[in-house]
Amino acid sequence: MEIESAKLLVAVMIPLAAAVLVMNTGKRPNLREACSAVAALFLLGTVLSMAPDIWHGDRLIYHLFNILPGVTITLRADAFSMVFAIVASSLWCVAVFYSMGYMRSLEEHAQTRFNACFALAIFGAVGVAFSDNLFTMYLFYEIVSICTYPLVAHHQDDEGYFGARKYLVYLTGTAKGMILPAMVLIYLLTGTLDFADNIRTGIFPADVNSTMVVILYILCLLGFAKNGIMPLHNWLPSAMVAPTPVSALLHAVAVVKVGVFATTRVMLYVFGVNTMSALNLGTPTAFFVSFTIIVASIIALSKDNLKARLAYSTISQLSYIILGVAMLTPDGIQGGLVHIVNHAFSKITLFFCAGAIFVACRKKNVSEMSGLGRAMPFTFAAFGIASLSMIGAPPVAGFVTKWKLLVGAMEMSSHSLAIILVLLASTLLNVAYFAPVTFNAFFGKTPEGENYDTIKEAPLSMVVPLMITAVISVIIGIYPDFMMSFVKAVTG
Repeated sequence: MEIESAKLLVAVMIPLAAAVLVMNTGKRPNLREACSAVAALFLLGTVLSMAPDIWHGDRLIYHLFNILPGVTITLRADAFSMVFAIVASSLWCVAVFYSMGYMRSLEEHAQTRFNACFALAIFGAVGVAFSDNLFTMYLFYEIVSICTYPLVAHHQDDEGYFGARKYLVYLTGTAKGMILPAMVLIYLLTGTLDFADNIRTGIFPADVNSTMVVILYILCLLGFAKNGIMPLHNWLPSAMVAPTPVSALLHAVAVVKVGVFATTRVMLYVFGVNTMSALNLGTPTAFFVSFTIIVASIIALSKDNLKARLAYSTISQLSYIILGVAMLTPDGIQGGLVHIVNHAFSKITLFFCAGAIFVACRKKNVSEMSGLGRAMPFTFAAFGIASLSMIGAPPVAGFVTKWKLLVGAMEMSSHSLAIILVLLASTLLNVAYFAPVTFNAFFGKTPEGENYDTIKEAPLSMVVPLMITAVISVIIGIYPDFMMSFVKAVTG
């Protein structure tokens, strides 16, 4: 049943209001951060308050504007929306406190601008999550791109501006060059941009030209470049010039998750499983993103800079989500969608740890961290837990993803062995570039000339959030039912 609910508008407006309050309280830092924290808690509460209706099989809707017949700005909450909305709102809560500890410890400039843009990025992400149609989603998608530009360029040096320009050109260029014309053509072919009611049907009529549908599918797959698919991935490592809380935002909460959410939303609710199966779009997509999974993992293995290694890990891990959906099997789709959650909590933990290490001892390279775990046990323990999740080891969250993806691959009518081999190979590569970091930190020799006796953990405002996200990664690995209830509702 469809229920009109103003909660959707409230949820979208909370981070926007937070951005306004932050800008007006910039001269009072404690009040400024309090505005962000309270807004994050209110957003999480508002999003969770929608869960009972979704569990009952209802869909919440809130109409804002009519643009053209079949083109509106409308908000919608369904099971798929809730997956991303819960992730974005809950991680904003911990990111607020972590960012405060990081930015103040390093005495970073422009902290008011930073916090305001952070809130605006969440505004865009929540808007994408609750979009009822492709047009609404496109508007919020572009808001995320624009509002995160100042975050990437935060240091305002040559490297920062170069990375931010590349970031903006890649993301807005692909959106305007591919998604915008695709939207126009989809509207001309179907008369609507509204998402379908379920993942089976899609919105294309039976007599539509199949070649045109394939072209539109390719445009949508590549146009949402925030999904990090190669070869349109290079913006992501370049954006690592930003402060670590921004990297965490980019890789776990807002930007890349907006990319994979938008991609999979279009795959399932615009094209639909039946259309993708009939046009044989699933298997080529699976092989296409498998290339990204393997190659990005190999590149990650070669990176000594910890944030660069995590960046290429993100590129690889994002493609798991699209791979699962491209399998077009119930377990495969469930594995892909639940990885939106599992990857978010684990990857934000890893970036939080990288930031804590930098604040504590100004070290950025993996080769410099041998023995450092004995001085920073909580940080590296959290890093180890999150690494296990990325690898897919039980009982951490990533195991649920890998299990579902493997079962989904076995359900495929063809090429299942090839996909299984990709998953196994990527798992071994995950071990190769994650395990040495934690092992050497705890059991490696302290480099000559280094004295770790004076090094201690980063401020509690940083360590507590990274421990919370690490523990949550374990909890949702052992008790995955809460998020899986929404994911299973998507596949029916």
